[in-house]
Amino acid sequence: LPFVDAFDVVFSTATFHWVLDHDRLFANLSGALRPGGRLHAQCGGRTNLARFLERANELARQPEYAEEFSGWTRPSNFATADDTRARLLHAGFVDVDAWQEHAPVTFANADAFRAFVKTVVLRPYLPRIAGEERRAAFVDRLVGDAAHDDPPYTLDYCRLNMTARRP
Repeated sequence: LPFVDAFDVVFSTATFHWVLDHDRLFANLSGALRPGGRLHAQCGGRTNLARFLERANELARQPEYAEEFSGWTRPSNFATADDTRARLLHAGFVDVDAWQEHAPVTFANADAFRAFVKTVVLRPYLPRIAGEERRAAFVDRLVGDAAHDDPPYTLDYCRLNMTARRP
């Protein structure tokens, strides 16, 4: 980051899991904070969306999609609380705490679920699939599977919360 000793607080919601190198992220955030500055953040934790992503990854391995997903991995870093605590300490933070919080979200119906997963959860997947009809079939299959969950159309979010202070 181009900031040094610049901020009293860094606050982030639902972002850090898109950063693949958490060691570098936390080192940069530590440097951007003034002495005594605080980090308060929440992002996807280790088991975030586990059921849905397992289904999406399994579908991506099926013959009709396998070539497009060959060698691909979802660009996210769902870390554990223990790993996050250790990384924050390594970056020089003190008063470190990290914990996971299960926060499932149930959608009212298939259409609401479809709109959300198509726009948010499947955003990294869909550009890899050639053709709008094939992308729609991918989404429809996952929405159909979610109809059988208990409760239906529920995403199993797991939040990773963290707090820390720069000495």
